[in-house]
Amino acid sequence: MKQLKSNFSDEEIKAFINLESKPVVYDIDRNSIEKFSRAIGDDNPVYNDEIFSRATNFGTIVVPPTFLQSLRPSRFQPMFPEPFSHILDAGSKYNFYHPIRMGDRISVVKKIIDIYTKKGRLGTMLFRVVEVTYTNQLKQIPAHQINTIITYGLGKKDPGLYDHC
Repeated sequence: MKQLKSNFSDEEIKAFINLESKPVVYDIDRNSIEKFSRAIGDDNPVYNDEIFSRATNFGTIVVPPTFLQSLRPSRFQPMFPEPFSHILDAGSKYNFYHPIRMGDRISVVKKIIDIYTKKGRLGTMLFRVVEVTYTNQLKQIPAHQINTIITYGLGKKDPGLYDHC
């Protein structure tokens, strides 16, 4: 994999703005929703009781909002040439528009919408703003995420660094 030097130009790095991943499609099934809601300790019956859920405005079992974290997008192709070794999650913002229901088919795509550098205590830091769009089988967007990822420093790469590239 081509590595950028730590003193890359703005033009080199900005060329990756609008880079989009290939879609990954997930079938949302009851078992996955129930396992996830148990794992996070949320016993809300709308996540695991079909009879209860049918009587709600949702009409069926829905996913907890944090379930989206389990729907991972694919890596960028070409792979983002990460110049640094360490990674920080600078936060995420979610917007929810439609419930994700049991039986939905969700497509997940991520896109780099901004890249910039800043100098700080840790030296040069690269900020990558990534938009993740979740689309259902009806072409509706039930949710949208903006995530900021910071990478910095040189040396041995952190485990999982390329999961965000």
